[in-house]
Amino acid sequence: MNTTELEEKAIAGDEDSFTALIEGMQERLYRMAYSYVRNKDDALEIVQETVYKAYISVHKLQQPQYFKTWLTKIAVNCALDFIRKSKKIVYMEKNPEGSYASEPIEDVIDLQEALRVLDKRSRMIIVMRYFEDLPIKEIAGVLDMPESSVKTVIYRGLGKLKINMKGSEYFG
Repeated sequence: MNTTELEEKAIAGDEDSFTALIEGMQERLYRMAYSYVRNKDDALEIVQETVYKAYISVHKLQQPQYFKTWLTKIAVNCALDFIRKSKKIVYMEKNPEGSYASEPIEDVIDLQEALRVLDKRSRMIIVMRYFEDLPIKEIAGVLDMPESSVKTVIYRGLGKLKINMKGSEYFG
């Protein structure tokens, strides 16, 4: 069964199809949540909340091809709600998740520190684009922004990151 059929069945109320779609996206959802809260337990909690909200409202999704975008949008909103509720306390683990630690740990920490200086919207868009590898069109859909605005935010955010990271060992 292809993804479109699964999406259509999930919207129609088929739990097995919904579960299959979620299983295919759970790692992506976790990485997305983790990029916001930098804590394994909090990220798992956000993923649970995302899946719950998606499950109770999947029947409202009108276009099956946007299932992935719709789910990502729910995850972003859940992460932002979580941060807002926890009074914007973001915990930093000593050892970032393995998926982000392909580079030397010092470089990863420098990059994460640099991301902290960005405003919330710029950080969110850069994480979606470069950590989650989402296309600009999908980011625009998730955030209800024009694609040109997403590109502008990315361009400005990367400029700020470059300035902030020049002093770090990342750039030598």
